[in-house]
Amino acid sequence: MSREQKILIVDDSEMNRAILADILGGEYDTIEAENGVEGVAAIQKYGTEISLVLLDVVMPEMDGFGVLAMMNEHRWIEDIPVIMISSESGSAFVERAYELGVCDFISRPFDSLVVHRRVVNTILLYAKQKKLIDMVAEQIYEKEQKSSLMIDLLSHIVEFRNGESGMHVQHVRMLTELLLSRLIHKTDRYSLTRQQINLITTASALHDIGKISIDSEILNKPGRLTDEEFTIMKAHSLIGAEMLEAMPMYKDEPLVKTAYEICRWHHERYDGRGYPDGLKGDEIPISAQIVALADVYDALTSERVYKKAFPHEKAIEMITGGQCGTFNPLVLECLTDIAAHIPEEMGKLSAQRNYEQEMTNLTREMLSSEELTVSGRTLQLLEREREKYTFFAAMSHEIQFEYNVSPPMLTLTPWGAKRLGISELIMNPADDASILRLLGRKVWDGVVSLLRSTTPEEPVIQYDFKLRIDGELRWHRVIARAMWSADEPREYQGAIGKAIDIHDSRMRLEDLERAATHDAMTGLLNRASAKKLIADYLDDEKHHYALVIVDLDYFKTANDTYGHMFGDEVLKHMAEKLRQSVRGTDLAARIGGDEFLIFIRYQDDVQPIIARIFGALVGRYADFTISVSMGVSTTESVGRDYGELFRSADQALYSVKRSGRGQYRFYDESMCQMLSVISPIDKEEEIVENKDV
Repeated sequence: MSREQKILIVDDSEMNRAILADILGGEYDTIEAENGVEGVAAIQKYGTEISLVLLDVVMPEMDGFGVLAMMNEHRWIEDIPVIMISSESGSAFVERAYELGVCDFISRPFDSLVVHRRVVNTILLYAKQKKLIDMVAEQIYEKEQKSSLMIDLLSHIVEFRNGESGMHVQHVRMLTELLLSRLIHKTDRYSLTRQQINLITTASALHDIGKISIDSEILNKPGRLTDEEFTIMKAHSLIGAEMLEAMPMYKDEPLVKTAYEICRWHHERYDGRGYPDGLKGDEIPISAQIVALADVYDALTSERVYKKAFPHEKAIEMITGGQCGTFNPLVLECLTDIAAHIPEEMGKLSAQRNYEQEMTNLTREMLSSEELTVSGRTLQLLEREREKYTFFAAMSHEIQFEYNVSPPMLTLTPWGAKRLGISELIMNPADDASILRLLGRKVWDGVVSLLRSTTPEEPVIQYDFKLRIDGELRWHRVIARAMWSADEPREYQGAIGKAIDIHDSRMRLEDLERAATHDAMTGLLNRASAKKLIADYLDDEKHHYALVIVDLDYFKTANDTYGHMFGDEVLKHMAEKLRQSVRGTDLAARIGGDEFLIFIRYQDDVQPIIARIFGALVGRYADFTISVSMGVSTTESVGRDYGELFRSADQALYSVKRSGRGQYRFYDESMCQMLSVISPIDKEEEIVENKDV
């Protein structure tokens, strides 16, 4: 056997590990871990380089069943076989182990021949199984690639004759998918499934295949076409449809039928003034309507032999202003909704094309080496990507990290670890002396608290702090993305991120101060800065104050129905309404998710002010009905302590939610027991932290 194959031995007995290492050390590389936490850390570090795990059951910190649970949670068990080491042979014990994925048992005391034979058999069995899976996966991938390649080749031939950029088909496909994805969130009028969207997106690549029959002198004519030439040019839509209809074997395939619709009717217009059949309204299949709009946008923003490229904003203005023909108003709304994101997606497409070309060249080079197995090619590709990641991480001069919740583990890039003077892998970082000496408990807990308060929809946080580097205290900013499980219910699993030296970034001081005090999305004050300012106001006993917590009702429905980009726009709309509603002496802040805070100064009666603000906030944004619930507390009723004001307003808000939402209430003593979990005044900080993002 090759010494490149690694076996992980996880056992708290040094003697047992030594015996197993002696039995296997002549043929395998052995890695040792003395408890379950170290075992999981080793699996995470080496991944599929590990060919087999020999796992004890009874161990400190994390037992063998805990390790198996982690391997199942991260799906490592699918690629790494496990043989359980135990003197226990009860049926319940054995059944539980098999349910968690072990493939065999080795009983103590060890028999060297039995251990050797079972290890060899298990590794060979998994190697053959993995090779078979890789071969099947590669065949499926190759088949899909060939199908997509043939479509792209045919489309590229048309583009080449037409003097286009080579990216027209890709742009149309991307825009088609974006428009269709937005359309199904706006309406169920067309009953589109995700499978149909994929079908239309793929078929869109064939929209201009009829141009292959048009004379290149007409296709590439730099000046205006004559009436006769334009008649010839218009024929491409019918020619493309006839080419597809004439296919003897595949004309009834869904892909071909969809491509036929797009080829024939993507130049029809919603008012009936298009060609070739003069279809009107929804007589035109939605597939052709969407591709028509995508085709027009890319034609406007791309350079052609007969015109220069228009800027993105001008193209949107021309299309929505009716200068390029009449389109379905609903489809135009979809274009307007996604307009801000189109340039970014176009940029990603160009970058992806360059990356795919690089990977294609790399794959072709590696496939030319016949002695490599499928698994070997995969491992080498992964290793190449790892080397590139490590290189670019070092070149970026950023401290990059990955944080795991279970088991608690912090992994740093080599450059980042060297920069900080600590280890690359740190177990239990919350209690690690090097981390606490470097950051301090307050910074560590602050970052962890922010990450835990995120949501899968809004997973990114920022945190500024001072870090001593080379004996000098320097401001750094952590930018991190919380990682959430894919399965429901979603669970927080850790984070990835980086720490940037703000001095090196040469950020302006005013930008830094604003980033620290204002919410990045809405521009309102954030929770921390609002609390500080309110505490200062409360020292002034000349005025009365009211604290209002505003909750946007049914916000999850907006995200689920229209998408998270729309949800972000709703939050920005709410923020703008709040700015317009409060006076110069008042404060408005976003305190987390879809909750906002208003702090109002008043003289006699605050109720009319609250009623006015409530009326200004409710209404509609696009197709979404905006309803709010508000809880109000005043210094007249609960005093001038910020914690008591916040707690009371929160209980009033809870009272509104229990009674059906869509109204506002002032706090009174009957509400004081509603939130028994947070009824003590000293729990105010816990309330606030739970609302922070």
